[in-house]
Amino acid sequence: MNITRIAVVALAAVLAAGCAEMNPVRYGETAARPPAVAEPVNARFGRIAQVDIVQVDEKYQFGVGTAVGAVAGGIIGSQVGKGSGNTLATVLGAVAGGLAGTAVESKTKKQDAQQVTVNMDTGGRITITQPVDTRLRAGLRVRVEGSDQTARVIPR
Repeated sequence: MNITRIAVVALAAVLAAGCAEMNPVRYGETAARPPAVAEPVNARFGRIAQVDIVQVDEKYQFGVGTAVGAVAGGIIGSQVGKGSGNTLATVLGAVAGGLAGTAVESKTKKQDAQQVTVNMDTGGRITITQPVDTRLRAGLRVRVEGSDQTARVIPR
């Protein structure tokens, strides 16, 4: 294998791996964020309007699937054409393989979560995605604990 091909494949794998944590999926608030000012005592209480089970990535990131796909795609692409056409095929193969590896990896790491919509006592509505809590159901009085990515809906 030509040193240029190896360098191109290695570069594609490093670039794909370097994108890790660019857009991680985390549990937390997906609607309104709590205000930064002091809140009244009852500001964190409400009633559940809706509970939906959703699928979320366990921890979506560019990882092993991306790197393996990029290397495999680069090797396959390097078998096509000659000269600059061969280099282009190698690069395109590495990119396509990386994308395919990422897609396969993210599809295999799904888990159930709850998307809970709460009508707050102080007005407004928030939606929080969190791990499944079988106690939660529509109409239940709840307290919202935490904020941002750590927010959780807890039965009152």
